[in-house]
Formats: sequence, C-alpha cells, structure tokens
Amino acid sequence: MSSIQSFPCFTVLFDAIANDLREHGYSIQDKALPQEWIDGLLRDMRTLGAGQLKPAGVGRAQQHVANASIRRDAISWIESTEGAQGQWLAFSAQLQRHLNRSLMLGLFSFESHFAHYAPGAFYKTHVDAFKGQANRVLSVVLYLNPAWVCADGGEMVLYSDTAPGTVLCKVSPNAGTLAVFLSEDFPHEVLPALRDRYSIAGWYRVNTSNTGRVDPPA
Repeated sequence: MSSIQSFPCFTVLFDAIANDLREHGYSIQDKALPQEWIDGLLRDMRTLGAGQLKPAGVGRAQQHVANASIRRDAISWIESTEGAQGQWLAFSAQLQRHLNRSLMLGLFSFESHFAHYAPGAFYKTHVDAFKGQANRVLSVVLYLNPAWVCADGGEMVLYSDTAPGTVLCKVSPNAGTLAVFLSEDFPHEVLPALRDRYSIAGWYRVNTSNTGRVDPPA
C-alpha cells in the first residue's frame, strides 16, 4: 500500500466534509479523489470474477437474507491493501483520524465494499443503522462511473429524517463524487439506472463491545 506521506494533501477536502457534517449531517464532494485512483478502482471492480460479486442482502446476522424486492446490487468486500484498493483504505483511514479530531466522533474501524448495480437494479429507501441498535456511525459512498449523464439515472436520493418524504438532495453517481452522511439520520435510496453503475459503499463504526473486541459487521 502506498505510504500516507506520498498521498496528496486532503486537508481542504477533510475540513469541508467536517464542516458539512457539523452543519447539515451530510456532505457531497465532487472530484474528491485523484482521477488515477478512480480509474484504478474501476479497473479492479471490472476485473472481479463472477464468484467475487455476490447478491447483496438485508438484515443483520441470522436475519441477513437476499431480498430482490428491496435491493438488487451485487457486492464484493474490499480487503486488499495493494494498489488502488490500498490507496482507498489509506484515504479512509486519514479521513477517520481527521473527523475524530475535528468532531470527536470516536470512529473505531472502517469497512467497505464494491457495489455493482446492473441496468434496472435499485435499492429501496432504507437507513444504514437504526438509532441505538447498531454501531455504524458514518456512511461513505464513492462513485466510479465515467461520462455519466442525467439521462442515465441511478441517483442516490437522500431524505430528511424529520420530514418524511422530503428530498434533501439527489446525488448523480459521477466518477469521483464522494458522499458522507450520518448513518442513523438519513433515509436514502438508489434509483434504477439505464447502464451499469459502479460504486464503493463504506461505513465507519464505533466499538460498542464491553470486551474490548470490535462488534461484528452488520
């Protein structure tokens, strides 16, 4: 994995995200990462074998099941610390440290996966963590789609938690766009697209275990 010292300086970006989270609870940043990183992540995703991208499920633990009426994306967890995936994980670690210093969020760990939405696939309105019942604190989405246009669809729609049905923003999945939002506070959905849609979804977690061990993934 590339060293932190060799990375571009992301201080301005991280400050913008922290300020947005403090004021609004979410942040949308265009062209957040270097283009070569986005290109590398997209190449990695497109070379995943058929057995590596698996239908995503809903629910936790024993209740975790595939449900095509709710979501139809396929995912592959990011575990490599080499190349573009290593750069992504190191970037995420930098952001974690910055937000912990700036906002005192107590972020403990990070997990993320590639997500592929085939044409017509969707993810109906949901939240990434239920209040008081999970340890996901902050959600992150990075989009990898070059030359995306409005007619392609596939937007992520972010809704107000206090005014049900009120749209706060629609995020087009343009390559390099980074969305960060509080996991418990913002219902959101992914609208169907007319072409293959590629992204990375990730979550920062806090450790709510009493034994010193990080809780298992949701």
